Amino acid sequence: MTGFSPHGPALQRAAHLLVTDHMALSAGEGLLLTADTSTDMAAIEAIMNAAANAGGRPMLAMIPKLPFQGKLADPYVPDTLAAAMKEADAWIDLTHPFLAGSDAHDLALKAGRVRCLGAGGVDGAALARLYGGVDLDSLFALQSALDELIAKAEGKECRVTDPLGTDVSFVLSKGTQGKRRQANVPGMNTVPGSVVLLPELESVRGTIRVTAAMHEYYTPLATPLTLEVDGLVRGIAERGPEAAVMDRALRRAGGGDGYGYVIHFSVGLNPAARYRGNCFIEDIRVPGANAIGLGKPWWEPGGGENHPDGIIMRQTLVIDGKTILENGIIVGPPALAERARAVQLIYS
Repeated sequence: MTGFSPHGPALQRAAHLLVTDHMALSAGEGLLLTADTSTDMAAIEAIMNAAANAGGRPMLAMIPKLPFQGKLADPYVPDTLAAAMKEADAWIDLTHPFLAGSDAHDLALKAGRVRCLGAGGVDGAALARLYGGVDLDSLFALQSALDELIAKAEGKECRVTDPLGTDVSFVLSKGTQGKRRQANVPGMNTVPGSVVLLPELESVRGTIRVTAAMHEYYTPLATPLTLEVDGLVRGIAERGPEAAVMDRALRRAGGGDGYGYVIHFSVGLNPAARYRGNCFIEDIRVPGANAIGLGKPWWEPGGGENHPDGIIMRQTLVIDGKTILENGIIVGPPALAERARAVQLIYS
């Protein structure tokens, strides 16, 4: 007897929206789904079925779990997989650690054909909520509005705090390119529900109290790790096994130049997302979550998506003296707060 998915119709609806709406898969197009030996089969099956039902030609490529992400993954990416990436019309990556930032990923994007989505580690439960638990149009409207606010604040002073003692300030650099509502042109895409803030690297000053980390793997931390930042990440206050893993990851990501920098901050926006401590992509989309990228910037030699991330929750974000989030809730400007309240949850 075939087992039923515990996520039921919500997962099927979410996979359909992911494939046909967000990834804009058309009949006859090839979809490459990359997974590793720890990927949730419920998510794999739902996406494969959604692509086939849409008239697409899905292919599953499963590899052993990568030890590292980004360029550090290069020695472990099979040539056969690299070839398939370039020939796909659409590609959804569920591996975690993920393939984004690897040479194979970069060459696939440069080939100019594939529409790629980084969804590393997303399981059936996360997929059901991130795509099936919220109205995507209203979520994207909120995301775009915050992206626009951040872009207009280039050069302004920002401050991030949280209830556990994080207190870090920085100057906003040039904003990231706005995200497309649909992945209907070649290029890289991310799961909706999060925006990124890029700091001027040397401007970051303060203390970050990390409660979860993506270093060699993703994990909640039994006790927070305290990072001291003064332009560069100067040190980890704590000692012990968890600090040792972060130390190794930061030294790799720093490319031999110590721990490197804080290279990005973020804001989670999806009210359907749940923090579970086992799905990085979902956890950092919980409202008020902040994934803080550490290491070497992707625009410098040796940089790329090989950096560890430290996670804080319930952040308060102040830009140019104006409070945008307070304890994880968007409170201003009024129009942005209204957009946040207007995001529609879907229950099933």
